[in-house]
Amino acid sequence: MSTTAMRWRLRAAAAAVALLCVSGGSAAQSIPGYPDNILQLDPREVARLPPYCIYTAHFRESIPAGMNPIESRRWQSLFGEVFQTLHHYCWGLMYLHRAKFLARDERIRNWNFSAAIHDFDYVLNFVDARALNDFILLPEILTRKGEALVGLGRGARAVTEFERAIELRPDYWPAYAQLADYYRDSDEPDRARAVLNAGLARSPDTPALTRRLKELDDAVAHRGERARPR
Repeated sequence: MSTTAMRWRLRAAAAAVALLCVSGGSAAQSIPGYPDNILQLDPREVARLPPYCIYTAHFRESIPAGMNPIESRRWQSLFGEVFQTLHHYCWGLMYLHRAKFLARDERIRNWNFSAAIHDFDYVLNFVDARALNDFILLPEILTRKGEALVGLGRGARAVTEFERAIELRPDYWPAYAQLADYYRDSDEPDRARAVLNAGLARSPDTPALTRRLKELDDAVAHRGERARPR
């Protein structure tokens, strides 16, 4: 085994240990009305995933449509060798959605955010070990990881992920949106505005960025009105 491959496996193992320490048991991820284990693939959660997910490992063994050889080869051709790890990204998206929209208390929310990061890192470690910086989904995965880090209150680390996504693909507007949201929620409107303007310079007329900029300006104007002497 090469040194690079060994390093990647050690990183993955360390991440798995860290996840176990955080979880405190499978019940920690309990979401009312959903299976405790996402590997049971609730149809409602699978339906929210990108279309390629059902052709990845584990999914294709559980979902009949995922056994379509033509579609499977098409996605494998698009994503290359990283395709063999993308079931982890799909799991991470499920955990992220649970954390953001389904979890009902902080403990469960944080468990799912941490689980999402673990699975995102599995793919990122694979990509980094092979120096595949041109992998088409890399900016997206970094941005999703940043979202989870923000959810855990690790904003400084999240900024690093958002900025790396932007560096890799300067026109990837979701990274600008998430970074601006973080600065807005951290009461740093000037930084948020700078990020949005930078994003619009690269991806002009993007509705999500334009809307955020307007909302930011409206909020600042409203704050100024409230501060004005009567």
